[in-house]
Amino acid sequence: MRKMTNGERTVANNAPGELIAKVPQAYATRITALAGLTDAFCDAHLNDEYKELCREMAVAVCQKGSPVLNGKPEGWAAGIVYALGRVNFLGDPSQTPHMKAKAIAEGFGVSMATMQARTRVIWEELELMAFHPDWSLPSMLDKNPLVWVLKVNGLLMDIRMAPRGAQVAAYEQGLIPYIPADREGAVVDDSW
Repeated sequence: MRKMTNGERTVANNAPGELIAKVPQAYATRITALAGLTDAFCDAHLNDEYKELCREMAVAVCQKGSPVLNGKPEGWAAGIVYALGRVNFLGDPSQTPHMKAKAIAEGFGVSMATMQARTRVIWEELELMAFHPDWSLPSMLDKNPLVWVLKVNGLLMDIRMAPRGAQVAAYEQGLIPYIPADREGAVVDDSW
């Protein structure tokens, strides 16, 4: 699992040339196509958080040895959106935005089977899971237990309950996206 970069995403708002610079030359055309497809889909159906993560995932998928050059870009773009949707519970009607898998496939003009096959490859290659800390929407980070549970002195603990000094150390190591004690209304027991 890669470390967070102090809560900042590194791909957001990149122009196509900047995305191309993050992938091997053989993948330049594919990253441009994937970013264009996922950007348009997210603009029409999701939000900027999904758009940013789709771009980041497209870069991660367009690396040496990836099968992303095989097949149509629409299938891979649908796979990226669906993979992120699974991580972030996009299919849950209580979430905003929300969208069913069938609507994603239809939005890209691909079959459910194609989308699910591409998603399976992406999940395996990126070792994804529900609530994956590196692929959670920024708006979901506060609710994501996998972001905040860390091993401290051999024990698992919610770092939000730790003294501010421990939170700062975790933040500086790139393990958490921000220092919870510095948030408005935070209650932290610094007595231990």
